[in-house]
Amino acid sequence: MTSRTVALVGLPGSGKSTIGRQLARRLGLPFFDSDAVIEQRIGCPIKVFFEQQGEGRFRDIEAEVIAELAAGDAKVLSTGGGSVLRDENRRVLHDHAVVVYLRSSPEEVFRRVRHDRNRPLLQVDDPMQKLRDLHAQRDPLYAETAHFTIDTGRPSVATLVNMIVMQLDMSDIGRSPPNPRT
Repeated sequence: MTSRTVALVGLPGSGKSTIGRQLARRLGLPFFDSDAVIEQRIGCPIKVFFEQQGEGRFRDIEAEVIAELAAGDAKVLSTGGGSVLRDENRRVLHDHAVVVYLRSSPEEVFRRVRHDRNRPLLQVDDPMQKLRDLHAQRDPLYAETAHFTIDTGRPSVATLVNMIVMQLDMSDIGRSPPNPRT
């Protein structure tokens, strides 16, 4: 089905980890969540590291982890919502993986995660406005990075996984060697 890594990008709360786990099972591939790998590497929650070391240092480690995970054997990779902020990450993902943008509206994300206290970005006075701002900033970057875009909307996880598998099946990108952008 696919001999390349499939990387999922999208807003925090767009379903990357949940869909990624199911997609990995369906494809018979290992699943990696870049944020979980980062937390294992730094030895503390990202939120704590972010507060102590700053966003710049976090993004440096994130870039190292993305480069490592995008390379090598095929897998399903869920990326952090901000991973596309760096050009090098967008390039590495696009060139070494089949990238699927799980596009969700800020309203959909808010509905899914409004009670989740483990999302530091949303622990602000106006989380809905924060999601709108993130969407405005990141949507073009997700779209630039992606080979395919899947609108998450209301479909079930199983339906979304089927949609991704169909895209992979209809395309030869999942079977071909990486084709770096020029």
